[in-house]
Amino acid sequence: MAFPTTHPALARALSARGYDAPTAVQMAVLADSAAGRDQLVSAQTGSGKTVAFGLALGATLLGEAERMAETTAPLALIVAPTRELAMQVCRELTWLYDATGARVITCVGGMDARAEARQLEAGPHIVVGTPGRLRDHLERRRLDLSRLQAVVLDEADEMLDLGFREDLEFILDATPTERRTLLFSATLPRDIETLARRYQRDAVRIETLSRNEQHADIDYWAHRAVPHDVENTVVNVLRFHEARAALVFVATREAVNRLNARLLERGFSSVALSGELTQAERTHALQALRDGRARVLVATDVAARGLDLPDLELVIHADLPNDGETLLHRSGRTGRAGRKGLCVLIVPYNRRRKADAIIASARLKVSWRPAPGPDEIRARDQERFLADAGFTTPATEDEARLVGSLQAAHSADAIALALVRMHSAQQPAPEELAVDSGPPPRREWQPRENRERGEYPRKDWKRDDARFRPRSADAGTSAPAEGGPAAAARDDPRPPRPRRVDTRPMTWFRLNIGRDRNADARWLLPLICRAGGVTKTEIGAIRIEDRETRFQIVSEFADQFDLAARTAKKKEGHIVRLNGDGNDGAPAAVAATENLPMRPARADTESSGPTPKKKKDKPRWRDSGKREAGGWTSRGRDGKKPGGNGGTGGHGPARHATSGPGKPASAPSKNKFAKKKNRSTSQAGGP
Repeated sequence: MAFPTTHPALARALSARGYDAPTAVQMAVLADSAAGRDQLVSAQTGSGKTVAFGLALGATLLGEAERMAETTAPLALIVAPTRELAMQVCRELTWLYDATGARVITCVGGMDARAEARQLEAGPHIVVGTPGRLRDHLERRRLDLSRLQAVVLDEADEMLDLGFREDLEFILDATPTERRTLLFSATLPRDIETLARRYQRDAVRIETLSRNEQHADIDYWAHRAVPHDVENTVVNVLRFHEARAALVFVATREAVNRLNARLLERGFSSVALSGELTQAERTHALQALRDGRARVLVATDVAARGLDLPDLELVIHADLPNDGETLLHRSGRTGRAGRKGLCVLIVPYNRRRKADAIIASARLKVSWRPAPGPDEIRARDQERFLADAGFTTPATEDEARLVGSLQAAHSADAIALALVRMHSAQQPAPEELAVDSGPPPRREWQPRENRERGEYPRKDWKRDDARFRPRSADAGTSAPAEGGPAAAARDDPRPPRPRRVDTRPMTWFRLNIGRDRNADARWLLPLICRAGGVTKTEIGAIRIEDRETRFQIVSEFADQFDLAARTAKKKEGHIVRLNGDGNDGAPAAVAATENLPMRPARADTESSGPTPKKKKDKPRWRDSGKREAGGWTSRGRDGKKPGGNGGTGGHGPARHATSGPGKPASAPSKNKFAKKKNRSTSQAGGP
């Protein structure tokens, strides 16, 4: 099928590029019913949408002219969600419009904004950019959209998902009203339709893929894996298929770095792509995959949209995507332009339910297969080795001379063995995968009405166990049966954990920081280490007192510690060595102890300072109160009423006492409950 009638310059570019038959979306946008109109296009990934809108813009930008006229402002604006997609669109439009003399530039984040400003001043015909950078140029008045004739939103749904709605609306509001607006996307969610109704006029809707139709050029496989064996499964999948180019998707930047390092260590030619890389590093990684210098690209979802990677045969989802739409976009990096591709999902058994939901939402048919093991990989290697084109390709003169020398020096068996060994050494060794037996089976559950009394099938105990015997009447604790687990624990208790002691000779020091300065062993310990240049292993007991803290240093390091403490700046307390052999000046309780614990003891239990005064107990009047005819009266510990005559003083509420028959001593309370209480009190105390 030949291309429909298009601009002659564009037709020549298509012919030189090898485009002999248009895709479905290219036929639709060039139809007579869509010519010159706004378009809302939905097409499968890899269907040639970039060339499609490039051809659709030909008549608008060129008209009948053979070449582009000089301009001071851009005539077309293409907005893409990512830098990689914008730069790819620029490359596609550059060769498509090369014969027309059109200048195509990019304005993307991560590049030199001043260089882009100079290119904008030179008068480009087509500008391709990301929303954030385009808005920045507009706000700085570097981008003039007064002469704009067409706007294209490529992967519009992705731009909305990434939070670029405000930037898109700002850009579209700055464009002339008399313009063409083309929206291209793999899917058309409700947000895209809303955006189209606002900024498009009489748009023609084009859908080239049925919602229930699967991409015919992509096969979908799924491998179950043990959760900790996902990376090993990725290695085996790469080894089993030996694709010329493969793309592995993971969820985070950290996972990209970890998996890429793992593949490089195993001998794979791998590169990484994530949002934390600079634009130069991202461009280098993609170019390495396109040139064949790398065979594996490990990336986040930054590579899920719009990237056209030639010879990409395999896409591996090491981490499952969040939804079916992302799965379709990821998988769409392969199977492009009529080439076959394979998509492999690695599903840990604890993610099986999520995987089923994602596959169902994407309406895909997936073949579940076991992950390839070492034996399968070796068998596949043997098949590829025997079918290698090197055995059938004619030899050159230099190769023929080398072959003759080998035949003269070695036997045919030795040459064949060396060839096999050299081939095997170039291949990374496959991984031994754990047996995927799935999650542990759930215990049987029985309805409550079917259970026998006292039996619980989901647990390994019964009601007649010693732990559920009635409590003993004398002790108030459970009385387990003789020989039960509790009895065994009582007869043979666990031995107490031995306390670690330090038998090394110690020397006492004093620090002028105590409880009055909120001293605590947690921050005193590093303070002492810094002051004396020691570690915590050389420190013994720590005694925190009211105005000072005494601590022990191993005598072997005491002189060194003393010298360091004397010469150090006194910013964090003053340290003094106590005289004597370790007992002088030390607390009496400490002086009598031979083996001191290595851990610092608690200050509240081992302090020798005066104990703080306890607060006096408040009289618990309500506990000693008695109910009388006139209400509640409270008595102190001496049996006397604290409130004096009338019951209005003391701790008890005044409203509870009465001063006469039926007359309350205090004013009535505003609380409704208090009124009821007073009413009942007066009735009880009346005549």
